Amino acid sequence: MTGTGNIVARQPFPLAVRTRLADPQLRANLRRATHTIRDKRLRMVGELPDWEALRVSGAAIKDDVLARLPELLDQFEAAATAAGATVHWARDAEEACAVVTRLVRETGTDEVVKVKSMATQEIGLNEALEAAGIAAVETDLAELIVQLADDQPSHILVPAIHYNRQQIRDIFAERMPGVDVSALTDEPAALAEAARRHLRAKFLSARVAVSGANFAVAETGTLVVVESEGNGRMCLTLPETLISVVGIEKLLPSFRDLEVFLQLLPRSSTGERMNPYTSMWTGVTDGDGPRQMHIVLVDNGRTDTRADPVGRQALRCIRCSACLNVCPVYERVGGHAYGSVYPGPIGAILSPQMTGPDAGANRTLPYASTLCGACFDACPVRIDIPEVLVHLRQRGVDGRRGRPSAERTAMAAMSWVMRDRRRYAAALRAARRGTAPLRLGGRGRVRHLPWPLSGWTATRDAPLPAAQTFREWWAGRGRG
Repeated sequence: MTGTGNIVARQPFPLAVRTRLADPQLRANLRRATHTIRDKRLRMVGELPDWEALRVSGAAIKDDVLARLPELLDQFEAAATAAGATVHWARDAEEACAVVTRLVRETGTDEVVKVKSMATQEIGLNEALEAAGIAAVETDLAELIVQLADDQPSHILVPAIHYNRQQIRDIFAERMPGVDVSALTDEPAALAEAARRHLRAKFLSARVAVSGANFAVAETGTLVVVESEGNGRMCLTLPETLISVVGIEKLLPSFRDLEVFLQLLPRSSTGERMNPYTSMWTGVTDGDGPRQMHIVLVDNGRTDTRADPVGRQALRCIRCSACLNVCPVYERVGGHAYGSVYPGPIGAILSPQMTGPDAGANRTLPYASTLCGACFDACPVRIDIPEVLVHLRQRGVDGRRGRPSAERTAMAAMSWVMRDRRRYAAALRAARRGTAPLRLGGRGRVRHLPWPLSGWTATRDAPLPAAQTFREWWAGRGRG
């Protein structure tokens, strides 16, 4: 089922980048932050002699999940239910928001605290709750900054990466209730203390919390959240009701699989050996933690993505953001240019698949890349993002024309010819004879070709076949 929510690009990427490229402060902020995270990641990855083996293992585990997804979802539901949780299913963003809104209303509260969650951003949960008269308070520091600024996140891991310290100080001074403006500086410790004081009251009074999950273990019904600040731990333990919104691809088959991902994720995301806070919970326990536990399993386009044999690898993603931090395009334009909740290279392949290539401006996202391959090298689960980008570009071209493009047909024919040495040699001889008139005057290339080959020569010359092949030269090298 095609997804909905905040994963549809609102403006074509080529148009959106113009204002971003013209903002020198934004570019400076992005370069400083991405290079810092990138350098930390390289140091931590370099400590592990089996890093590549871990990447291969992570990819294999996630591919196994995709191959057995219906079976594992049933197993997870049974285990979570047996542990005291209530599992809900949502086909799209609208259904997911309706379920969460109903659950919050049943508690009689009008405010919830939230753990940082890409899934809730994807479905537009904050906006849905606001429309229902329910305030959703972001407790992650970066998410709080973005929320107070009435802005949108621009990075998967560091949503406020486009702000510097002074800008954050100004946001807190203008928008944070009860802050002592006279004592507020742009020092990180002062900003963190202001946020801590603001959020502590929210934690202690909240009756309902909403979270996502980094992983969901099918074997035990366990949910896992990793974080760096401790705000997640407060949300997961203090409120009476906990509602977790989880994409169906977040599953891992067994608890032992966490051994791989709890090494891959922190090194790839924050450049740390392990996350400061790793929280795991399974159902409810009398006298400990929330009294009600709800899990909303969300499809929202994931089943459609899984059906594509090339594009499905995007569902391996563990939301580490390593691909963003090494992408030369993202570094210069930031996440807002992508116009979707999933920015950067992974967003360029996730958003068009989960919502359909023609939804909003999604058709331009696969072109938001230089295809340099740095994203694949950095990805901890070996998603070949350049391969999927090319695949989506071709699918878009074929879809608009209603048939395979002439270029694709030509490449398929060339592939058939070049798979056989005799066919290849015959084709070269025929090409040399056919282009002989064009060689008059010693020219070795053609500047203008007729349609449909004119698309090639519009920006480059077309080389003519060589007068002598290497095999011919080799066969006659000792003569004369």
